[in-house]
Amino acid sequence: MYKAFFGLSDNPFSIAPNPHYLFLSDRHREALAHLTYGLGETGGFVLLTGEVGTGKTTVSRCLLNQLPENTDTAFILNPSLTEQELLATLCDELSIVYDKDPSLKQLTDLLSQFLLGNHDKGRNTVLIIDEAQHLRAEVLEQLRLLTNLETDTKKLLQVILIGQPELQQLLRRQELRQLAQRITARYHLLPLTLEEVGLYVQHRLKVAGRHEPLFNPRSIKALHKYSGGIPRLINLLCERALMASYAQSKVPIDQEMVSSAAAEVFGEDIKQRSYFLPIAVGSVLALSCVLGVMLWGKLLPDNSAASSAGSSLASPSLVQENKAQVSSSNQRVLNGAIAQSRDIDTAYASILGLWDRVPYIGLSACQSAEQQGLSCFQQQGNWNSLTRLNFPAVVYLIDSQQEAFYGTVVSRHGEQLLLQLNEQQLWVDRDWFTRHFSGTFEILWQAPISLPREIGQGSNSEQIQWLENSLAKIDHTAPRLVDGFDAQLEDNLMRFQREHGLRADAIAGSQTLVQLNLYLSAEGPRLVEARRSY
Repeated sequence: MYKAFFGLSDNPFSIAPNPHYLFLSDRHREALAHLTYGLGETGGFVLLTGEVGTGKTTVSRCLLNQLPENTDTAFILNPSLTEQELLATLCDELSIVYDKDPSLKQLTDLLSQFLLGNHDKGRNTVLIIDEAQHLRAEVLEQLRLLTNLETDTKKLLQVILIGQPELQQLLRRQELRQLAQRITARYHLLPLTLEEVGLYVQHRLKVAGRHEPLFNPRSIKALHKYSGGIPRLINLLCERALMASYAQSKVPIDQEMVSSAAAEVFGEDIKQRSYFLPIAVGSVLALSCVLGVMLWGKLLPDNSAASSAGSSLASPSLVQENKAQVSSSNQRVLNGAIAQSRDIDTAYASILGLWDRVPYIGLSACQSAEQQGLSCFQQQGNWNSLTRLNFPAVVYLIDSQQEAFYGTVVSRHGEQLLLQLNEQQLWVDRDWFTRHFSGTFEILWQAPISLPREIGQGSNSEQIQWLENSLAKIDHTAPRLVDGFDAQLEDNLMRFQREHGLRADAIAGSQTLVQLNLYLSAEGPRLVEARRSY
């Protein structure tokens, strides 16, 4: 509705992976180059990883458009399959006919015949698997066996695995070492920098037909701050900001519009804060080693020992006297903790421990959780998204060198989070967390025994009333007795969906139902005990 107002021919900030809008940052150019190089080699596997929303799927679709015409491609979007189901899906993608209820051997034989025939015709065959972190180890091994088919110079099937960082951990497992050795190219996409966010926004506006700047410099800084450099979140924020600008008939888009957009997307007011103390003093209330090696309370007066989340910082005079000592000492320990937090499995082990669970040897963290009655739920967001859910979380972080590290958010006190990095626990403030948070976090929760596939206009009265009761409880309002899926319930549901970055379609699908049940769950540890933050 605002396209004419801004001189746009298209919606520039749709979250659909459209190759026409591909922003080729240096990292994206490198990613495409690695994938292209890998496909030109003789090996069987190419790996592309990155956080949710960083543009992996868009890069892969751009790659598809660049493949030569003599290439047959198969694209698998849902890899949660058995070995037989995956081979059958691959046959479907390549239009290979097979009998009803085929055996694993029959499917393998048919695929082998197809690959040999394609080679004789001078054609290449490429399989692209998105969300590959969900592949089972035995399915990956079956894929490796399928790539054994080769000539003297090349593999007859080339596989591109696209997934979240957990995919890297999966491929480090002992039983998959043969497959890992066949990866000829790999690349990990990181979030955009501040400069790249500005270029990204202007690029998408130009593709949609507007060449004049629409966002001022302060609004770009706000976009980077609230999105963490995640393109998908940038799109959501820009879309809301455009609507606000159109409603006010005001250009350019300023910082306040972006802040309002962030409040709408993430569901609560986001206040600007100023931080005057250096990070080692102002952001670290307490830093203690789990093994009891060090207690940061020793640096503070006895009446402000850091063993309590509610402790005060040292008096200004004491801070001034010890400033150099505290800053250098704290920073060394902080840097050491970050350096020892590169393995995401350590963070997952910590969060499992908070639930009185343990990791199982030979299983991923989420598989271990599922074996013990829990479910994993990964989400994109910021400080507000994380603290609103009020669950301990594994958080994906970026250090000053743009290298990934991982921590576990254990507790919250006001504007402070207790963050575990390997064997260290630190109280960090909102500013530090925001600057280092990539936008991805994962929680564990105890899901209901059964969930309907969706709740909408055609659902039964019991499900519709449950939806009304749930939304009312989250909003701290009295539920109504509803006869059907009326306009007010539809509005309330769409508002909830918009606040959580979900598609506002007035249908409570699987993602919406999970989000609702997370708020309603009474099981497990919380960041702040004895209350829920809705």
